[in-house]
Amino acid sequence: MRKTTALIMLVLATTTLITSCSSDDNSPPMTDTCSNGKQDGDETGIDCGGSCDPCKTNNVLSGDVTEDVTLDASIEYDLTEAYVVKDGASLTIPAGTVIKASGGTNAYIAVAQGGKIFVNGTSDNPVVMTSASSNPAAKDWGGLVICGKAPTNVGATATSEVADLTYGGTEAGDSSGSIQYLRVEYTGATFNGSKEFNGVSLFGVGSGTTFKYVQSYNGGDDGIEFFGGTVNGEFLVSLNSGDDSIDFADGWAGTGSNWYIAGGAKAGIEGSNNGDNGDAAPVTQATLKNITVVGPVDEGALYYKEGGGDFTIDNFFISGVDLGVKVKDGDSEAATRLEADKLVMTNVQFVDVEANFVYTDYTGANTDFIQEGSATGAGNGAAAPNWASGWTVGLSNSGSQKGEVLSGDITGEVTLDASKEYELTSAYTVKDGGKLTIPAGTVIKATGGTSSYIAVAQGGQIFVNGTSDNPVVMTSGKAIPAPKDWGGLVVCGKAPTNVGETATSEVADLTYGGAITDDNSGSIKYLRVEYTGATFNNTKEFNGVSLFGVGSGTTFEYVQSYNGGDDGIEFFGGTVNGKYLVSIGSGDDSIDFADGWSGNGDYWYIAGGAKAGIEGSNNGDNGDATPVTTTTLSNITVVGPVSEGALYFKEGGGNFTITNFYTSGVNLGVKVKDSDTEAGVRLEADALSINPMQFDNPADGFVQTDYAGANQDFITVGNNTGAGNGAAKPDWANGWTIGIE
Repeated sequence: MRKTTALIMLVLATTTLITSCSSDDNSPPMTDTCSNGKQDGDETGIDCGGSCDPCKTNNVLSGDVTEDVTLDASIEYDLTEAYVVKDGASLTIPAGTVIKASGGTNAYIAVAQGGKIFVNGTSDNPVVMTSASSNPAAKDWGGLVICGKAPTNVGATATSEVADLTYGGTEAGDSSGSIQYLRVEYTGATFNGSKEFNGVSLFGVGSGTTFKYVQSYNGGDDGIEFFGGTVNGEFLVSLNSGDDSIDFADGWAGTGSNWYIAGGAKAGIEGSNNGDNGDAAPVTQATLKNITVVGPVDEGALYYKEGGGDFTIDNFFISGVDLGVKVKDGDSEAATRLEADKLVMTNVQFVDVEANFVYTDYTGANTDFIQEGSATGAGNGAAAPNWASGWTVGLSNSGSQKGEVLSGDITGEVTLDASKEYELTSAYTVKDGGKLTIPAGTVIKATGGTSSYIAVAQGGQIFVNGTSDNPVVMTSGKAIPAPKDWGGLVVCGKAPTNVGETATSEVADLTYGGAITDDNSGSIKYLRVEYTGATFNNTKEFNGVSLFGVGSGTTFEYVQSYNGGDDGIEFFGGTVNGKYLVSIGSGDDSIDFADGWSGNGDYWYIAGGAKAGIEGSNNGDNGDATPVTTTTLSNITVVGPVSEGALYFKEGGGNFTITNFYTSGVNLGVKVKDSDTEAGVRLEADALSINPMQFDNPADGFVQTDYAGANQDFITVGNNTGAGNGAAKPDWANGWTIGIE
């Protein structure tokens, strides 16, 4: 009786063991595996004994999926050969799942027509399909292939280039599942020169399919390619593709938004209709917006080829390319569409372009398909977009929390958006013919040291449209800002100077000077620059605002420099006038003019500068250079102490007439260097006249001037209000300035 009971218990235990290890419909196949690597049922006859782990899951993916399968994110899977989801079946891949492929061209995941895939990654926990190699490289394995029933222009149905699956049809809304937060790496295994895998290939996939937050990284061929179909692609990243980064063709009729592309070998985007018949129907219809392409790229930011199609692209940011839009010679169907305005690109911005850059190599009559403007591309210009943080690889998200990036060259008309905060990461230069408009309230934060500045070249224009209640602010991007954090604003014009017919600016390396006295570099009103003055060396550093040969057609008023590392505002020749200027806390002179400046200044408020309140000179190499600096200043306040005088008349000085000059707390009124013979000659000839000049609350040891020559009459002492309220904040400075009591 006891023997019978024991036998029954043994049978029950064995049954329980088998039941617990059986495969269920929602998991990949499982086998009973021993710790020595052998499985129950092996023909070797090895007895596992007590070391057998009967419930370890087989982690190999291969063969056909004919029923619904769900993977397990706690298991790392080996993709050894084709793993194909057949008609009527589904494959679900949860967040955090890692699949490593080891089979070259034989290793790929494919979804046949009627099958479905659900990639359920998250921003913190993406699904990753990658190489199993210890030294992974492009072309290690195939990639992901999805085939749907949506229309294409390659026939009623066709066979996919890889995986040999049927695709295409008439079901525009067909669903092949949902793919979100997926990263594919080291794809692109090659059969031959004309047959190779992409990172993700979408053959006739329908609009019922979700395809977003997908990255291809270091693929051997195209990163992501749409072969016809109607599926939309959103939040896509393609880095370092061996061919084109994102490609669409064969009558694709989807939309794309928020694409970030960098490092591809050929085209940033290749858009075509049909390689065999450029007029095949349905014609590729693509609507793209919020696109970034970072070059260099050999075949253009956009390669419009094989008939092209009807493309509308808006907010296209392109950096470091040598060709904007490529069109293949002899592509008559593409040319016909271009002439019919079938390609429309608006708000296209080119920055950091190559030396031989051209907008397009298309030589037809219509070249108006590119309309330049301000662009943020995928979100942050050339920098990594915020939405790519966490789930992608190969990106630096350094600007992701700081704002939209400004960098590179402006060759068209760009208008910033005051509702956005901008990050100035490097030089941002308005080139000849370009225009930069900055509306009231815009904030620009600089993060690049000496590399970070805004410049306007000869022929370019800047329009800073601040208001007293809503100024434009250019400042440091550091959490604890300090002088010299970044460069500053540099404007170069075509007005006369005395340093040669033309010259090169001390910073930004731009040409300036000429013979156009009324040259117009735009209009700057209600601007505040803060923490400028980044230093290259002791003789080369930025000012808050540097005006090189700027002409009188330029408006320059209501401008403040605050806590700059060098001079606050400096005029290098030119004829521009400066009105309602404020310089607070400069590391050198507060306002400086030289090199034959012949503009006038009115209402200047200066306080807290390290050296001279105003430094006025003619030419540092030749004090008699012509044209001689000539100016009339009125309504000036300098609040000391100042180590080099309220006015430093130096390097030949010039012809200065100053009225209503109020000083407070200074220890020296007018400084003149002993050995400056040209300045002495001008002083003796009454070239400097200050009337009236008030010295309020003079510092200990105060003197009106250290000039020891015969003429001491250039200063007439008298009461005045200077910039408006003596040492106090002038009324016109209310609202838009900082640092004034």
